[in-house]
Amino acid sequence: MRLRQSKQLLLLLIVSVVAVLSAVVMVIIVFSNKKTEIITEPAKTVTTEITKSPVHKIIGKTVEGRSIDAYIYGTGKTHLMFIGGIHGGYEWNSVLLAYQFIDYLKANPEIIPENITVAIIPSANPDGIYRVTGTNGRFTTNDVTTASLPDGTGRFNAHGVDLNRNFDCKWKPKSMWESKVVSAGTSAFSEPEAVAIRDFVKEFSPAGAVFWHSKSNAVYASECTDGILPITLKIMDVYSRASGYSAVKSFDAYEISGDAEGWLASINIPAITVELKTHETVEWEKNLAGFTALLRYYSI
Repeated sequence: MRLRQSKQLLLLLIVSVVAVLSAVVMVIIVFSNKKTEIITEPAKTVTTEITKSPVHKIIGKTVEGRSIDAYIYGTGKTHLMFIGGIHGGYEWNSVLLAYQFIDYLKANPEIIPENITVAIIPSANPDGIYRVTGTNGRFTTNDVTTASLPDGTGRFNAHGVDLNRNFDCKWKPKSMWESKVVSAGTSAFSEPEAVAIRDFVKEFSPAGAVFWHSKSNAVYASECTDGILPITLKIMDVYSRASGYSAVKSFDAYEISGDAEGWLASINIPAITVELKTHETVEWEKNLAGFTALLRYYSI
């Protein structure tokens, strides 16, 4: 009898041990599966975001409180900067061109070489854009007023300052636009829009910069007081040859002071001005060719 009871107890003990071991194994399996999910799933999400989505930054505010935006693509060590609309609604087509590049890069992120990061500031003077579109942020040609407006409407910021005369390169309080005397602000960088660009440049450290304007139908080099940087001439020629715009070393139609491109030259950053042919067209194919040629140049 005792022997039979001992065998029954032993069997019960064995069954209990097996049950406990099975439970432990199940816990390990479940934990392992959950741990795998925790490690792998977010990595997939992060990779997708980096590949397809730009980094959007508000780099400053205008006089009237509108946001000045930058969209950043890629993660390379060589930084390139493209800016539209510093003359606001007077050159609204340069803003539409910049937004078209934003859409293009979002759809085709693979065009950016691995060593390059691209920043696009589509509208450097949103208050000026508002003067002719009546809209905040993105707009279309249908938003642009067809009413007869005084020449230069939307060119200046809300203080009446020509922002491309407000940078620290041969700055003076009055400057020129064609035959007209224009305000350049109370000092270099007196305007919040110019400050936003200055501070972004200090943070982003671009190896080169392109400003889209209209309507001189050419690509211009930049300089301040020490002549044209050699690399500025190179990127001017690269964009010119690819796009078909004429390359012009110096703008001499009238005196310019306090321009953003000249300020960049003064701190050893090569910058070029791309002037579209009209105030209404974006000339997409020409500028896409110039843009991609610059990417190739800086990727070598």
